[in-house]
Amino acid sequence: MSLHLELGTAIEHAFPDDLAGAVEHRQDALIVRLRNGVTLDVRYAAADAYSLRWVYGEVESGIDTAPLHPDLATFPNHFHDAAGRIVADPVTRPDASPEDNLHRLIRALLDDPMLGVMDPA
Repeated sequence: MSLHLELGTAIEHAFPDDLAGAVEHRQDALIVRLRNGVTLDVRYAAADAYSLRWVYGEVESGIDTAPLHPDLATFPNHFHDAAGRIVADPVTRPDASPEDNLHRLIRALLDDPMLGVMDPA
């Protein structure tokens, strides 16, 4: 998917000092390793259909647009937080460009890999 190639290049240009290495390109994803220990898995099926998952230590979190939680204010996007809850997405918007969403998410993860959620352990 050329979108992933473009996003990988944009991330490397926007965050050269924050990456722990080059962005890795997979068949249907990008793997982004940040210097603060976050590993981000980026998957875009379309500009408004995405799955952004990350691991920080032993904790996994993610944001996606699967239309499964119509009760949330940010439907269809939602946040699977480190405590295992599904809540409104605090970072991305399906109407924003993929590049804007990734920039916002990476900046937020650099500031707080848990996005404000205490480690459930």
